[in-house]
Amino acid sequence: MSAARANGQGEEAMSSAAAAASTGEAASSAALAAKASANDAPSNWSAASRIAIYYAPPRTSEWWDAGSAWLGRDAESGALHEPRADFPPLSQTLARLTNDPRRYGWHGTLVAPFRLVDGVQPRDVVDAAQRWARTQTRFALPVEAATLGRFVALRPAGEEADARVREVASNALRACAALRATPSAADLERRLAAPLTERQRALLVEWGYPYVFDEFRFHMTLSNSLEDAQDRAAIVQWWHARTQQLGPLPVEGIALFVEPAPGEPFVLWQRIAFGAIGASDNTEVK
Repeated sequence: MSAARANGQGEEAMSSAAAAASTGEAASSAALAAKASANDAPSNWSAASRIAIYYAPPRTSEWWDAGSAWLGRDAESGALHEPRADFPPLSQTLARLTNDPRRYGWHGTLVAPFRLVDGVQPRDVVDAAQRWARTQTRFALPVEAATLGRFVALRPAGEEADARVREVASNALRACAALRATPSAADLERRLAAPLTERQRALLVEWGYPYVFDEFRFHMTLSNSLEDAQDRAAIVQWWHARTQQLGPLPVEGIALFVEPAPGEPFVLWQRIAFGAIGASDNTEVK
């Protein structure tokens, strides 16, 4: 994958302990506010807010704890995590090297963040997502740690696994297409200025995002864009061992994340399970 795609897909795109604490406190407040009205809309919702359809490991799984601990923030509860003693030695603190993905929370993008069409409410997104999710089957996704340009991320291990999650993302995008606002002229101009292929430009114009359908590559970001190749290698090595311990990702549903205002930390607002009761086969994609 090119560095441009990694940068584009690497979460749309603290330096000090005080900055990290401040961000964590804001995230915790936002998470609590969002949960307080989970059956309707986040209490701090505004016209500038965005919703994203993400994959997030189940709340009670070791995968959720592992990723949240690595990024230093639980996007669902707002809790902060101190670095673990067994994290790899790096050229800078882990907080400095993960501040970009920390804002988005531990996730893999299925449908990139979007604003709502005028007249559409957050609850409408929940309803549409629930209808779609009932048609989906749970499965186990093998993953591996890899460098994507200058980022480090988890990605599906193998073509079949990659195709399975791409199909899920494509279907999710179609299911919520009518609810997504068209990008503003400024947003469109900004993205068109990036080094995109003709296919990506066409997808951007039609769907508001260039990395969808055949251009989609599922990943769970573990770092900022890193200049130091040794840092990238150390993170890949550490997560290679960790994925062996944790096994495949349990894909049991989706999560709706909310960005209350531009630049604020995303919070996990709603979890929506796949399928009816008993619809899980937990089949591992090879």
